[in-house]
Amino acid sequence: MRRITLCLCFVLGSLVTLKAQQPQKLSSSEIYEAVQKLNVLGSVLYVAAHPDDENTRLIAYMANEVKARTAYLSLTRGDGGQNLIGPEIRELLGVIRTQELLAARGVDGGEQRFSRANDFGYSKHPSETFDIWDKDQVLADVVWAIREFKPDIIINRFDHRTPGSTHGHHTASAMLSMEAFDLTNDASKYPSQLSLTETWQPKRLFFNTSWWFYGSRENFEKADKSNMINFDIGVYYPTKGMSNNEVASLASSQHLCQGFGRLTTRGTQEEYIEFLKGEPLDGSNDVFAGIDTSWSRIEGGQAIGDILNGIEKNFNFINPAAHLPQLLEAYKLLQTVKNEHWKTIKSKELKAIIEACAGLYLEVSASAPHTSPNSTISLRIEALNRSNAKINLVSYKLSTLQNGISKNMEMPENERLNFEEGITIPSDIATTAPYWLNKKSSLGMYHVEEQQLIGLPETPRAVFVDFNLNINGTPLTITKPVVYRYSKPDQGELYRPFEIIPEVSASISNKVFIFENDQQKEIEITVKAGRDAVEGYVQMAYPNDWSVYPEKQKIEIANKGDIQKVVFTVLPPKGQSEGLITPMVNINGEFYTDELIEIDYDHIPYQTVLLPSKSKVVRLGITKRGNNIGYIEGAGDVVPESLRQIGYNVTIIKPEQIAPENLINFDAIVVGIRAYNILDELKFKQKFLLDYVNEGGNLIVQYNTNRRIKTDNIAPYDLQLSRDRVTDENAEVRILDPNHPILNYPNKITQEDFKGWVQERGLYFPNQWSDEFTPLLAMNDKGESSKEGSLLVAKYGKGNYIYTGLSFFREFPAGVSGAYRLFANLLSAGKEDQTTLKN
Repeated sequence: MRRITLCLCFVLGSLVTLKAQQPQKLSSSEIYEAVQKLNVLGSVLYVAAHPDDENTRLIAYMANEVKARTAYLSLTRGDGGQNLIGPEIRELLGVIRTQELLAARGVDGGEQRFSRANDFGYSKHPSETFDIWDKDQVLADVVWAIREFKPDIIINRFDHRTPGSTHGHHTASAMLSMEAFDLTNDASKYPSQLSLTETWQPKRLFFNTSWWFYGSRENFEKADKSNMINFDIGVYYPTKGMSNNEVASLASSQHLCQGFGRLTTRGTQEEYIEFLKGEPLDGSNDVFAGIDTSWSRIEGGQAIGDILNGIEKNFNFINPAAHLPQLLEAYKLLQTVKNEHWKTIKSKELKAIIEACAGLYLEVSASAPHTSPNSTISLRIEALNRSNAKINLVSYKLSTLQNGISKNMEMPENERLNFEEGITIPSDIATTAPYWLNKKSSLGMYHVEEQQLIGLPETPRAVFVDFNLNINGTPLTITKPVVYRYSKPDQGELYRPFEIIPEVSASISNKVFIFENDQQKEIEITVKAGRDAVEGYVQMAYPNDWSVYPEKQKIEIANKGDIQKVVFTVLPPKGQSEGLITPMVNINGEFYTDELIEIDYDHIPYQTVLLPSKSKVVRLGITKRGNNIGYIEGAGDVVPESLRQIGYNVTIIKPEQIAPENLINFDAIVVGIRAYNILDELKFKQKFLLDYVNEGGNLIVQYNTNRRIKTDNIAPYDLQLSRDRVTDENAEVRILDPNHPILNYPNKITQEDFKGWVQERGLYFPNQWSDEFTPLLAMNDKGESSKEGSLLVAKYGKGNYIYTGLSFFREFPAGVSGAYRLFANLLSAGKEDQTTLKN
C-alpha cells in the first residue's frame, strides 16, 4: 500500500480537492456556470487511445467556453504503461489511471468513456495493434459510444493517415473513429446495440492537429490551413478566476502516476482542428456551424429555453434559491418532451441545479467502509434544506429494500433531519470491484458481456438511496450513493466509497516464488474476513509435480476486517518446473479464490479491487555470486523483492545515503527504472556511484527515458539514450559475444533464457556509445534495423558499469526464469572464476 500527499498550491472550488471522495458542493458561480451549460444542447466527443493522450486544453475549452457536453473516449485504461508513484502495474495501474482520468474530467468539465481494449504495451504500427486487439469488438465499442453519447462533433487526437509515425494505439484510435463515423447511423451494423440505444449520425469529424504533427513550428507555419479552423483556447473565465489554459494544466496534472504534474500556463494560445468528413463548414470558424444548440433543437424546448435563458440573463448570485420556482417549472415542462436523449441529460443537470439552489444536503453514510452479502450494516441519513423553499421529505427508498420508507416530513430551513436505518445486504448483490476485471481478459481485450456496462468508467454503485421530495409542490427524486464518512485527527473529515466485498478473501505473500534449488519454502497465506464469524478452512491448488503440506488448515475469524495467517510448506520438484499456486478458502462448501487489493492515494478515491489470488512458483536452475545488493529506487518496480526471492540480501539506498562509506560493502548496486529521470539528488550523487565502480564495484543501471535526465553523465563514458525499443516480447535475441563472462558466469545464457518474456523485450535503448562499451545482445521488431543497445557493459577502473534497457521490471513479476538467470549474471560481474570459464 502506498500513500502520497499532494501539495497543490491552488484553490479551485469544487473542481479540485485533496479529498477526492468528498461530495460536490456548488458555489453561486458554479451554479451559474451550470445554468449556462444547461442552455447549450450540443455535444463533442474527443477520441484517443490512452489516459494522458487527451488535449485537456481543447476539452476544457469545449466544456467551459463553448459550454458543450464534452467527453473523452479513451480506448484503453493505460494498463500497459509505467507507474511513477507506486508499485502497481497492469490491471491495478489501469484502475489508478481510470480514476486519474475521472479526476481530470472533474477539473476540465468533461465526461469519461472507454472501450474494452486492453493496453498491452507499446505498439509501433496499427497493424500490430489490430493483431492483438479484436478490431471488430473495439470498433463496436466506438460505435456504441457514439450512439450512446450522440455527439454532434467528433475530434480525433491523432492522424489516421500516418501509420507507423507514432504509437500504434494512437493511429488505431483515429482509424477506428473514422470508420465508426460512417457506421453509427447504419442499423445493419451492430444491430444488437439497438435494443438499448438508437442509430446516430454525427455532423462533423475533425483532427486536432498542431505543429508537432508537421515536425516543426516552421513547417506548420507554411502548411495549407484552408481546411482547418482555429480558436484561442487561452480565454479567461472570470467566474473561475482562471484562464482555460490554467484549468487545462490542472486537469492534466491529475495524471500523477505518469508524472504529468506541471505548472499552469496563461495567455493567448491558438488551437487548430482539421476538417475530415461530414457537413462542410462553408468558411465558418465555428465547429457547430449550422447545428442548432439551443433549446429550440428539440420539440417543446422553446418554452423551457425561454425560462432558463431568463434565469441565466438575470442570475441572482446572492440568493440562487430565488430561481427555484422557474427552475421547477422548467423541470416539469422538460418531463413532457419526447426527445428521451436530451430529456435524460438535461433532467439530470436541472435536478443538480435545483438541489444546489435549494442548498439541499442529502447524504447516506454507512457505519463501515465495506460489507459483504448477507451482512447487516447501519446507515446514517442526513437531510437538510438550507433555503426558504417549502420542501417536504416524502420518503426515501434504499436500493436493497423492496419498499420505500414513508416520512412525509417538512424540512424547515436549516434544520437537520437525521435518521438511522439498518439494512441487510442481499445475497445476490454484485461486488463493487472494477467490472472489466470480473472475467479473465486476453492480452488485447477485456471481457465484458453486459452491453450497458461497456464504456462506463466505473462499476455502478450497488447500494444507493432515492430521496423522494416535494419542492414547492413539485415532486422530485434525488439519488445518492451510500458513502463512508469518517475523520482523522490529523486530516479532518474524510470520505470513502462504500464497497461490497466477498465474505472472505485470501492473498499470498508474494506473486512469484523462485526456488533456486530443491529446498522447501514456507509460503504465508493471509485470509481476510468480509463479515463477522467466519469459519472454514483453506487449502492450496498447485502443480502436479510439486508438493504442499498440510493438505488444509482451519480458519476462524471473529470480526469483520480481521485477518488470519496460515503457512504452507511447498516442496519443488528436482528438475526445472513452473506453475501456479492458488489459495482456496472453503466457507460452508463454497470456495473463495480472490484476493482483495486496496489502492489508497490521496488524489483519487479509495479503490478496492478483486483479482484471482495466485502466485507463480518457479523451480529455477540458477547460480549466483555475491550476496549484498544495494538498490536505489526509481519510479516503482518490484526488482528488490524479486532479488530477495533468489536469496540476495537487498538494502534500499535512499538518495541522501549515497556516499562512499555507505557503498563500499555492497557486491553490486542496482539503480531502479527511471531513477535518473525523477531523483534530483542524482545530479550531485552520481560522482559517488562512479567512484564506487572505479574502486571495483559493480553498478547496474536500468532504463531511463532520454528526456529530463537529472545528470549530464549517466555513465562514465559517452552514452546516448534514444527511444529505441523492441515491443515484440518474442523477438529473436541474438547473442553478439557468446564468450563474454556476463553471458557465461555463473549461468550459461542461451536462447532458452529469452523464452516466455512478457509485453516487451525492452525500451529506451542507447543508440550511441563510446568504444569502452561492449554490446552483448541484438534484437529488433519485425521490419526494423537491429538494436544493439539493450545490454551494454564497460570496465571502469577496477569495476563494471552496466546499462540495460531490458524490461526486467516486467519479467520478474511474471516469474520469467531467464530474466532471473541473466540478472544474476549482471550482479555477479567481476566475480568470475577464470578456471571455471576455461572449462
